[in-house]
Amino acid sequence: MKQTIRLFLVALVAGATTLGGYKWLVEAPHQVAVVSTSENPNYIPTNYAANTAMAAGIDFTDAAQKSVHAVVHVKNTTVSRQPTNMMDLFFGGGSPRAMIGTGSGVIISPDGYIITNNHVIENAVQLEVTLNNNKTYKAEIIGSDSKTDIALIKIDADDDLPFIPFADSNNVKVGEWVLAVGNPFNLTSTVTAGIVSAKARDLNEFDSNPQSFIQTDAAVNRGNSGGALVNTQGQLVGINTAITSETGSYVGYSFAVPSNTARKVVEDIMEYGNVQRAMLGITGGSLDSRTADQVGVSETEGIYVSSVEKGSGADKGGIQKGDIIKKIDGFKMAKFSDLSGYLGSKRPDDIVNVTILRGGDEKVIPVTLVKLEVYQIDELGLEVKNINTSELKSRGVKHGVKVSRALTPDMQRYNLEGIIITEINDESVETIDDIKNAMNHREYNEPIKLTFVNQQGETHSFIFR
Repeated sequence: MKQTIRLFLVALVAGATTLGGYKWLVEAPHQVAVVSTSENPNYIPTNYAANTAMAAGIDFTDAAQKSVHAVVHVKNTTVSRQPTNMMDLFFGGGSPRAMIGTGSGVIISPDGYIITNNHVIENAVQLEVTLNNNKTYKAEIIGSDSKTDIALIKIDADDDLPFIPFADSNNVKVGEWVLAVGNPFNLTSTVTAGIVSAKARDLNEFDSNPQSFIQTDAAVNRGNSGGALVNTQGQLVGINTAITSETGSYVGYSFAVPSNTARKVVEDIMEYGNVQRAMLGITGGSLDSRTADQVGVSETEGIYVSSVEKGSGADKGGIQKGDIIKKIDGFKMAKFSDLSGYLGSKRPDDIVNVTILRGGDEKVIPVTLVKLEVYQIDELGLEVKNINTSELKSRGVKHGVKVSRALTPDMQRYNLEGIIITEINDESVETIDDIKNAMNHREYNEPIKLTFVNQQGETHSFIFR
């Protein structure tokens, strides 16, 4: 028995000695980042052997200095109503409760115009902007666009403000160093560095609203939305907008609206009060091996034209079904998001040179872009478009707009495509501008009443809450 105890003690001491030696010799040089969950957390930095950017001889200090003072903290106060009884639950109402959201913004002019994301300022009853010098101002919303998630707000300061100039995002290259500047986690201005990982990235590949983001591995987290993505010269190349993450925090992928698109949106808002969208006038999709086999072509890059809208710029220019779009204005169009991203910076009546492949031969066709006469009712998940007089007459309707498609699975099951909306909230509808005005002047959480004529000529009214 004594012999057994001795052997056990010897084994225990030997094991402890081995484990301690391993910890001391192998793991000692490495430190681990520790974040305390207490009210006064302590932070121990991770020790890296080398910094990639510094090893490459790149200095970000000048770009950071130029941009950090032009990025602001945006605080959005919204009011929601919490139902207190069954009547409130079914018919709306309840006790109001203020909710606070935060994000970032970028000063783009010395007189106080600021770009941010639409989702940062959405439904705001009060906006406050805090500069990097801790001065706080009330802000007003000049305009916003939910499709691109870009908004324009303004503050009135006594002195000229620092601002960030725009760069041409078409010239941004994959692998180029960039800085993300914003206010993550409600902190003051924070700068992170990364590279451009991809361009024309579409996060919703099968969605009806194609996107075209700049993808970067610069760390972007909650609160960075609306902040600046700048190049090493301190010029604005994008507005940080989204991350993709299973945890809700940064894991190496973040996305920015290209500066050319953001600039065009805010210029339209300032000049017209809304966004002037231009369209080529084709429907189609990106090519790959499977699609190429289906349509009988050998190309696996480019945009296959499946149809051309009659009377559009593409139709008048001579683009045909079966053509493959390879370039626009010399820029490569490898996939549909390249096309949507490039056209997002264009206006109606702009002329673009479209390089197509037809029968193995390349041809350059100048196309005059036309105005996209559609409007998305985001609150209902419907897209509507203007309708010509002859079609109205054939349907036996004097006025209205046509539902071109349902945007959400909930609305798709009601088979609403093709109905003609004649009234919204009991107001007559002539064009999509009437829909826009009704939605812009609608009170938050106010029910929406649609009066429409269906495909059988029957008139109905729906109330959406």
